[in-house]
Amino acid sequence: MRFHPTPIAGVVRIEFDVRGDDRGRFKRHFCAAEFERAGLPTRFVQMNHSVAIGAGSVRGMHYQRPPAAEDKLVTCTFGRVHDVALDLRAGSPTFLRWAAAELDEATALFIPKGCAHGFQVLSNEAHLVYLHSEFYTPELESGVRSDDPAVAIDWPLPLVNRSQRDLGFAPITDEFKGLLT
Repeated sequence: MRFHPTPIAGVVRIEFDVRGDDRGRFKRHFCAAEFERAGLPTRFVQMNHSVAIGAGSVRGMHYQRPPAAEDKLVTCTFGRVHDVALDLRAGSPTFLRWAAAELDEATALFIPKGCAHGFQVLSNEAHLVYLHSEFYTPELESGVRSDDPAVAIDWPLPLVNRSQRDLGFAPITDEFKGLLT
């Protein structure tokens, strides 16, 4: 694994060593020793699998509020996505800035607590596997609209297939001072 910092502190793009032959491919999805050497958390308590259909489809921007704020390791196991982390941490020098990476089977994104996460499908179908450092806590779940002008995320395709929940997130206003993690 190779770890590459992004302009957002704590958001790290990870390149996997994918090995293959005529029988198929293999990669190590997670290694606590390598994550520890890279200074990343190594405790994950939940794993989720998301299947998204249709180029341009968007999910996010999601996060959990403290005390259930979570680190996420997001890997695209099939297809391609434009993956985005949005810094919502109070006092962060990159508050309300975002970083993006194209994910495929050879790339992942580590997203720290206090950052929202979302993605746009670039292929016809994409499968994502998430490792979470905290358990899902519905009453602490929240989000930011993927088209919120306050953060102006540059999506590569027109936004389509967004859920009613994602469209219902309130816009960020001057009153939003960030998350304390």
